[in-house]
Amino acid sequence: MMRSLLFVPADSERKLEKSLQSGADALIFDLEDAVSLARKEDGRRCLAGFLDAQRDADDLPALYVRVNALSTGMTLADLAAVMPHRPAGVVLPKCAGAADLLRLAHYLEAFEHLHPGGRTGRETSIIAIVTETAESLAHLNEYTQAGPRLAGMMWGAEDLSGDVGALASKCEEDAQAWTAPFTLVRSLCLFAAAAAGVPAIDTVPTEINNPDGLRREARQAYRDGFTAKAAIHPGQVPVINEAMTPDAASHEWATRVIAAFEASADVGVATLDGKMLDTPHLKLARKILGVA
Repeated sequence: MMRSLLFVPADSERKLEKSLQSGADALIFDLEDAVSLARKEDGRRCLAGFLDAQRDADDLPALYVRVNALSTGMTLADLAAVMPHRPAGVVLPKCAGAADLLRLAHYLEAFEHLHPGGRTGRETSIIAIVTETAESLAHLNEYTQAGPRLAGMMWGAEDLSGDVGALASKCEEDAQAWTAPFTLVRSLCLFAAAAAGVPAIDTVPTEINNPDGLRREARQAYRDGFTAKAAIHPGQVPVINEAMTPDAASHEWATRVIAAFEASADVGVATLDGKMLDTPHLKLARKILGVA
């Protein structure tokens, strides 16, 4: 299970190396926003060399690559550089719907035939960033038919702000509270991910040196149903990991709920501490134990 996903600039060998010690459950090597247009090719070469060096390394986090959006015409060049090294997955920015996901899946299938194997022995998975344009919001219900490569859905606010012309995405009186339009978009991503049966990933925190605010933001995300949160700095990772991990009391409750259902398997419902439990409680308990 992934709790934290750290974005890492793909054109910095130092940051690539340092990211391996961050404690993040997944690393997203970024060929998109973190790399200027003039350095795209340098970024591809740097990342390809780094991935090749990790080919036989043990105990690595999940390695993902954020490619440039399909609309840029650079996606295939990104994939050609990294797919010989078979990362665990690809992060697709500005994903407008299931059609974009299917197009990327076809690209990945072709590259997998050219470069079989890989560290995991599995198909390359896809994490889609699904709310970066206003158009994408009209297609969130399509991901239920996205196919087995879809491994998670992330929402983003920064690009969306520019697309709709929002002057701010956070409230002036509370830097951790989203304005009404972005609260809606966050919720839509959560519901769409649940419908598609994949993890919902909360967007990056833009404040680097505010651990208390980040802890609050991450705990709210976990409370609402997100199972992971993205990060843009290694210092954010421990805070996110803690906030996205069930505490001892939650773990104990989940263990007792599952035991109660096992004891009443023929009935389909259970009781715990004098309270009736049904399927939603069992699903929540399994989620808690799965993360823990």
